[in-house]
Amino acid sequence: MTRQVLLVDDDLAVREALGQTFQLAGLEPVLTGSYIEAKDHITKTFDGVIISDIRMPGKDGFELLTYARGVDPDLPVILLTGEGDIPMAVRGMSEGAFEFLEKPCAPSEILAIVEKALRTRTLVLENRRLRRMAETGDAAARILMGDSAKAHDLRNQARLAARTQAWVLITGEHGTGISKVAEVIHLLSGAAMRPFVKCSAAALDASQLAKEIEKADGGTLFLDEVTGLSPALQNALLERVEDIPRCRIIAGTHRDLDYEVQEGHFISDLAFRLQAIRIAIPALRERAEDIPALFRHYVSLTCEQADLPKPDIPQEYLARIMVEKWPGNAHALMNAAMRFAMGLSEPVENEGLGLAEQMAQVEKSLLIDALRRNDGAASATAQMLKLPRKTFYDKLARHGIRPEDYRS
Repeated sequence: MTRQVLLVDDDLAVREALGQTFQLAGLEPVLTGSYIEAKDHITKTFDGVIISDIRMPGKDGFELLTYARGVDPDLPVILLTGEGDIPMAVRGMSEGAFEFLEKPCAPSEILAIVEKALRTRTLVLENRRLRRMAETGDAAARILMGDSAKAHDLRNQARLAARTQAWVLITGEHGTGISKVAEVIHLLSGAAMRPFVKCSAAALDASQLAKEIEKADGGTLFLDEVTGLSPALQNALLERVEDIPRCRIIAGTHRDLDYEVQEGHFISDLAFRLQAIRIAIPALRERAEDIPALFRHYVSLTCEQADLPKPDIPQEYLARIMVEKWPGNAHALMNAAMRFAMGLSEPVENEGLGLAEQMAQVEKSLLIDALRRNDGAASATAQMLKLPRKTFYDKLARHGIRPEDYRS
């Protein structure tokens, strides 16, 4: 649940006292002293709530309420006043204030109202996210393909990360699709309509980093191979943490970040900040049952892009590529699919696994592929594979496969 509270009050003593109350309650207060200062924090991606005094020099709390509702009509704004003015309270509520409190008020009273507003805000943002998924499709399912347990887990981790504003570290071997996972998190987040800025960490200097952060305002900045940041830029990024609350950082690396810290190549404080959420992408060899579907997808894409006839893919060929190590992961599989579509396929290697392991992987993958092609219909799949029903179900049980998982 979001914990951010934007507090607007021109009285420094009140500001500091309420800020301390909120911090002790586990909230994240942002303290401002005027309309002008506060409005810079109010954007379409602001996921917190607002508490504002009504009487302030210059533009008052009512004008701030109008501005906030213009940015987001569902943004909860709690108004404070030092006077027991019933007409003022009626006006505030009629103009859309979430609640109206009279100062001074007990900490328990204001915290109860703030928690209620935060729960309301969280529910609104979650409903918006679900509507976006319904309208545009689930980016995780669309982009992160595969039916294996590891593929399902990866998609779920991306969806969970998208619900927060925490920084994320994505790790994986070369070719596993680190930048794709970062983009999925962005597309599923509340900042989906804001910029997704991708840059190579090793190519940045201080001025370029500042420009990229500015470009990603309200959205996501993805730092590819974050261990390429120079020590000076690592410090600069740490120093700017408080200056970029509206820009979420997602970092990717093929290296062991903990090892880089131990060797003195990476600042521990920054590593700690980056690993608020950590997602490890499994290598392709660890989810071999996904290979046939991925290979077919890549072949189809190649044929569509190059205007080529779609070739048949023999089961024997799929069985062979399933036991390949694929050191280049999805990128290597994509290249193999392109060569296959163009009639330039090469023999694949299947070293490193024993015969029993290879046979088990192949059998499981062929069963899953056949179920998928028959929309999870067990009888039709058994007939296609020319297996007696009992033998077919025994094999499904041995590999932990459920036909209903492959029904559309």
